[in-house]
Amino acid sequence: MSERPLPRPTELSRPHWDGCRAGVLRVQRCRSCRSYTFIPQPLCTTCHTGDLEWTTSRGEGAVYSFTVVHRAPHPSFATPYVVAIVALDEGFEMLANVACDPSELAIGMRVRVAFRALSSEISLPYFVQARSESPPAA
Repeated sequence: MSERPLPRPTELSRPHWDGCRAGVLRVQRCRSCRSYTFIPQPLCTTCHTGDLEWTTSRGEGAVYSFTVVHRAPHPSFATPYVVAIVALDEGFEMLANVACDPSELAIGMRVRVAFRALSSEISLPYFVQARSESPPAA
């Protein structure tokens, strides 16, 4: 199996990826209008100021939408896997994998963030059912 492609942090996204490596979900929040911005941006996506700060999300939310992938875009991805839009409780959405049996997934299912180390530099956020006591093994 070929090596899995990894994200390439930029100067703008580095705080997010450093947080993931430390086991916390970091997201930008506007100091002016208090809205959250994810994916990292140079300006607030609501009021367009550059007054953004990094804050820690609780990483809890609900599945807003999802799809089950049966045909991997790269040979290193095992199928099937779930890609979901998760509506975080703080009011922003995030596209990520949900680690569960696809037949158990449902819109509105409560989830919480977990992290999977892919290298010494990159840990990916993904979600597990909120009722789970511990995330499944990678």
